[in-house]
Amino acid sequence: MADLFRLQAAERSGMSIASGDRIAPRAKSVIQINLPGGFPHHESFDPKPEAPVEYRGSFGVTKTNTGEVFSDNLPQLASIADKLTVVRSVVGKIPDHNLATYNLYTGYTPSAVIDYPQMGSIVSHELGARGELPCYISIPGKNPASGGTGFLPSIHGPFETGGDPGTEKKNFRVRDFSLPAGMSLEQLQRRRSVRDAVEKRIRALEANPVMLDTMDEFHARAYSLLTSTDAQNAFSFEGESDETLDLYGSEVTGDIKGPDGRLHPKGLSERLIIARRLVESGVRFVTLEYGSWDCHSGVEKACLDQMRPLDHAISGLVTDLDRRGMLDSTIVWVTTEFGRTPKVNKESGRDHWSRCFSMMLAGGGFNQGLVYGASDSTGGEPIRDAVTLENLIATIYHQLGIDANKELVAFGTRPIEIIRDAKVVKSLIS
Repeated sequence: MADLFRLQAAERSGMSIASGDRIAPRAKSVIQINLPGGFPHHESFDPKPEAPVEYRGSFGVTKTNTGEVFSDNLPQLASIADKLTVVRSVVGKIPDHNLATYNLYTGYTPSAVIDYPQMGSIVSHELGARGELPCYISIPGKNPASGGTGFLPSIHGPFETGGDPGTEKKNFRVRDFSLPAGMSLEQLQRRRSVRDAVEKRIRALEANPVMLDTMDEFHARAYSLLTSTDAQNAFSFEGESDETLDLYGSEVTGDIKGPDGRLHPKGLSERLIIARRLVESGVRFVTLEYGSWDCHSGVEKACLDQMRPLDHAISGLVTDLDRRGMLDSTIVWVTTEFGRTPKVNKESGRDHWSRCFSMMLAGGGFNQGLVYGASDSTGGEPIRDAVTLENLIATIYHQLGIDANKELVAFGTRPIEIIRDAKVVKSLIS
């Protein structure tokens, strides 16, 4: 019994059963901005201005306020580089979109034997909700290649907004987030009472209690969201000033015109404002995506079209979080499933490349103003301080107070580490 109580206490406090050491959380929340398709590191965080043109590409460089260089596609981020952490030596495993995306979101490569949980689902399972809102939210929906809750209960899956603030702007509404037309709150409460009566009868017949408990929690959360003013406000732009919209670059466009011959804003700014509001309201993990970066041809055009709104929106988010005193408790994480090849191909594009690429972080106790690791002269291989994707994920878990080496139980009896053999990259954190 003493051992049982010790294990239960460790589970509740987030301690590692193996070590008995509790990890003190530095961050409360994560905003993950995924750039699907393979974000080009040469044209962003790891330019090679001294390489031959077939490697360095079409763009120049801009100096950061810390004395480093970014691509001249990112002048706004360069101006706040003292608040950023850039890893130029991320090492992936798979130059395939779907498989690499699964690896990014779970920390595991796909297996025919077991399905692993997404990172947001792990955070939900280990830390739970911080208020009425769900712990894990995806705007507007999850990447279909990212996996699911794996061996964890489905209650830990992402709440998908359905509606997209990037396209709906101030008319943004969450799908199924209001009472149906013609239904009053009193009617909803009566229906809830009927449902409770039916469920009591089902439980008396000894139906599967685990499934019933999960469904009961789903219904309780849904009812809370439908009836909570605070929850409704978190999913709106209420009170947001024009100054804030300008800070995030709401009207910033790329240089490529649409089919109508006009330049259009991309919507990332609105998604990030809603993400910040959700974190402010207690959500622990928010994930969203921006752009399409699978530029096998025309990498220059893809950057001219998409980079400027990205630069403004992410720099605006970091600046806004800092002004509000939220940056220390929020990790901003810019991800992609892999990078692009060192050499520009015959179609003026870059192909898939997982052996070395870049990611950016800010806040949450990561070392500010740090450019960590280095790639070789053409951006093809790490030459210093390589960081595996698994170790980077483990470091983010660590900042949230989660031990990535902790074993969870799958299928009732099988212990599985959150991330297998993961190590915290201590040089990244302050």
